[in-house]
Amino acid sequence: MPNPKRRHSQQRSAKRRTHYKATIDTLSTDKVTGELHLRHRAHWVENKLFYKGRVVMEKPVKDAAPEESNEAE
Repeated sequence: MPNPKRRHSQQRSAKRRTHYKATIDTLSTDKVTGELHLRHRAHWVENKLFYKGRVVMEKPVKDAAPEESNEAE
């Protein structure tokens, strides 16, 4: 199997790595809710999961903590 005869320089490695760049995620506005969200991703709005303007799932709302009876009075 072929191996390099000499070591590659740091500059050569850096030239190769210049093609990897950070990109900004693309945001879209939902037509139904008006919220900004990542494209092609579901997003939560008011305990509802939206995808492509449709409600996919609803998160059950937890009731307030039950009041404890004061029997010690």
